Amino acid sequence: MEISIYEWVGFLAFVFLMLAVDLGIFNKNSHEVKIKEALAWSGVWIGLALIFNYGVYIFHGPDKALEFLTSYLIEKSLSVDNLFVFIMLFSFFNVNPKYQHKVLFWGILGALIMRAIFIFAGVALINKFHWIIYVFGAFLVFTGVKMLFTKDEGKVKPDKNPLVKIFKKFFPVTNEMHGEKFFVKINKKSFATPLFIVLLVIEFTDLIFAVDSIPAILAISKDTFIIFTSNVFAILGLRALYFALAGITKYFHFLKYGLAAILTFVGVKMCIVSFYKIETLHSLFVILAILVASVLLSLIFPEKKHSH
Repeated sequence: MEISIYEWVGFLAFVFLMLAVDLGIFNKNSHEVKIKEALAWSGVWIGLALIFNYGVYIFHGPDKALEFLTSYLIEKSLSVDNLFVFIMLFSFFNVNPKYQHKVLFWGILGALIMRAIFIFAGVALINKFHWIIYVFGAFLVFTGVKMLFTKDEGKVKPDKNPLVKIFKKFFPVTNEMHGEKFFVKINKKSFATPLFIVLLVIEFTDLIFAVDSIPAILAISKDTFIIFTSNVFAILGLRALYFALAGITKYFHFLKYGLAAILTFVGVKMCIVSFYKIETLHSLFVILAILVASVLLSLIFPEKKHSH
């Protein structure tokens, strides 16, 4: 579809405006985000995404609107896995709840930049080398199957993260937190704080997740604007979703298998695209059915606590 420069500029201006409002007005002073506030912000981001989706429908037709909605749902679903990582990460470093919002804000800002690079590179590669779509598809199937048989325990080990190890070789890190500061000066020497290490690992983790999620969305649409905007809306709402769901994600233990099934499904969809094209509407129904089933199964069959 033809996207004018005004649409790109308008969308980017909107994103920066919302980020400025979020950090500069509603979260000017560090505070612990309560579930009521988090749910309100989650509702705002989901509402804005749906309004934007309606705009796509009006100006670019039902097919593009459906592509946006399906891409948004896939990205939103896969981003839930990020929440488990954030929970373990903040717990590992014992990050004060009132500083978590700031870390996630800057982490998500970095994620937006990395996703933009991934999306434009991915679309360019598929347009130039169509066969790479099969590579992406096979990778997603492999990732989905691997997720089914990989245990969550020990998934996040920040002290063993290669990026953290390299960073510590070139820049000293303090042993304790210094409030909400990422860097401090001690005896005229600059030090990074453990809070910056948390941010570093969040950025690294999102980079790994992007390797899964971008190919998954490329299975739905090849339109750069649709992929980018659906990704941005899903990521912008991720921070609020974290605070809203942080306390209850542990109860949805079947969700991991649902996400694995979604990755496998979109991977197969990419691999068979030359022989059989699965319509976007059908993909949307399959993804919704998998998500609903995994949540319902988690509620019907709660996880049994192991006795020691």
